[in-house]
Amino acid sequence: MSAGIHYKITPVSPQGHRFAVVLTIEQPQATGQLLVMPAWIPGSYLVRDFAQHVAQVSAESEGAPVRIHKTDKSTWRLGQVTGAVEVRYEVYAFDFSVRGAYLDSTRGFFNGSSVFLCVEGQQDEPVTVEICAPPEDSTESWRVATTLPRDGASQWGFGHYTASGYEELIDHPVEMGHFELVKFLVAKVPHYFVLSGRYRSLSSRLARDAELICEQHVSLFGELPPMECYLFLTRVEGSGYGGLEHRSSCALVCSRHELPRGKGKPDDDYCRFLGLVSHEYFHLWNVKRIKPAGFLPYDLGSETYTRQLWVFEGVTSYYDDLALVRSGVIEHDAYLKLVAKTIGRVAQGYGRKVQSLADSSFDAWIKFYKPNANTPNSVVSYYTKGALVALALDLTIRLRTGNVHSLDHVMQAMWRQYGAPLAGVPEDGFEEMAEQVTGLHLRPFFEAMIRDVAEPPLISLFADVGLTLSNKPPVGAQVELGIELAEGSGKVGAVRRGSCGEAAGIAPGDELVAFDGMKIDATNAERLLTPYAPGDTVDLHLFRRDELLCIGVCLEARVSHEYELVVASEETDQQRQARRSWLLGRHAT
Repeated sequence: MSAGIHYKITPVSPQGHRFAVVLTIEQPQATGQLLVMPAWIPGSYLVRDFAQHVAQVSAESEGAPVRIHKTDKSTWRLGQVTGAVEVRYEVYAFDFSVRGAYLDSTRGFFNGSSVFLCVEGQQDEPVTVEICAPPEDSTESWRVATTLPRDGASQWGFGHYTASGYEELIDHPVEMGHFELVKFLVAKVPHYFVLSGRYRSLSSRLARDAELICEQHVSLFGELPPMECYLFLTRVEGSGYGGLEHRSSCALVCSRHELPRGKGKPDDDYCRFLGLVSHEYFHLWNVKRIKPAGFLPYDLGSETYTRQLWVFEGVTSYYDDLALVRSGVIEHDAYLKLVAKTIGRVAQGYGRKVQSLADSSFDAWIKFYKPNANTPNSVVSYYTKGALVALALDLTIRLRTGNVHSLDHVMQAMWRQYGAPLAGVPEDGFEEMAEQVTGLHLRPFFEAMIRDVAEPPLISLFADVGLTLSNKPPVGAQVELGIELAEGSGKVGAVRRGSCGEAAGIAPGDELVAFDGMKIDATNAERLLTPYAPGDTVDLHLFRRDELLCIGVCLEARVSHEYELVVASEETDQQRQARRSWLLGRHAT
């Protein structure tokens, strides 16, 4: 049966950053078909209102114009028709992120949620898509990379594609332009890095390391979800970092210096990129298929709330770096440094003391994705603290069951019950599964770690596996103002709650002018503070809007957020074995 809905998308003006879309509906609702543009994209929990980029919408049926008007910010209603209708519109594409659409004379990229109107009431109908080449001669050698099922298009070619319905249509991002393909196999399935942008890199090294990491995740869950291939759509830039998961691909942004250049141990920059690759690939199971019940199906018109994002992002953030060491891509000491860095990132935010992980998950729509000057004081990341809680849960299970069970077993059971059958996880489903699989009473742990603001008991848990966690003393100045300055300026971006800066009345947006009579900005603040001791009082001059103020500040001791996690000097054989079992993913038999 042929599809009754067809999309044709053309990068009609790369210089003007415009895609042209033609939507043909064979059997529209006769009394007035509704067309809706999503307000957000799965995996990024913020209302982005993609309809803001839609322009010049028109419609016709059997050669005659059809009335079309907007009923709200994201919805259009067609007039009455008796036959097929054709809707035309343009999308302005200048979003540099992995979440929207971008087009210029060097490349094009889009997520379906930012370019394709949804035919209300026919979301489950099969669709066809024609992806057309741009008109310019300079782009005639462009190729296409997407995991949309081909319907006549050649591999890496423009042409016809298909999807089983709207949800699948928008879950296969499209990259077009000039790109390098780096291929490797995982579970006999072709995997590719699609690298666009200017860079110099050792592609064979990238393929080898990514293959090991992906195989590690497949071995954890026992199988790779069905797919013909997997794509890492990677945009390489001078600076940038981020990713977004999809059902058989992901969209990544990385910096040039994060790609591998040699065959030695991965440096910090390359480890950061490998962690991103690992994170998005783990999402193949955790959130793309093991997902909250409230996401089945997605309501892309408004916020969809869950208190489980710490499970889907925090647990993923735990396994992303853990897979690097379990796969052998990095060594044990390198992994311990990554854990210590995450501990420091969580410790530096006051928000961990006032917001629970459950509330952070629920309020992602209005807080986590909408940072402001007070965010460090009021928000905790369900990524980073979620990763530490997952680590604590893993070690707790291993230690209390004599290493018979671990978080690995919980995730495997989550896959069997919720992921493979796409059943949807109830709000307490993960917690119940953890208790069911391990036989442990874990409710007090979850109450303290998830619904309260307790700190994970990492020091004692690390001690049980022969590790020592310590806070490094601050290097350089021993005092601080308790503020964050914008890069290269004296403008205050944030004031830490409970700090001497807050006590003195420094406010976000203030422009610092002089510290104890000397010019101050972000480039020299550290040097200016070095001669001073805790308790010293200095005059700080600043502009608040257009008014010059002078306030006295009693300097406070600088708090270090750098940690070190190392093997204990006098560890026992039992501790050593417990640590190796954890880091290598082994269990007692």
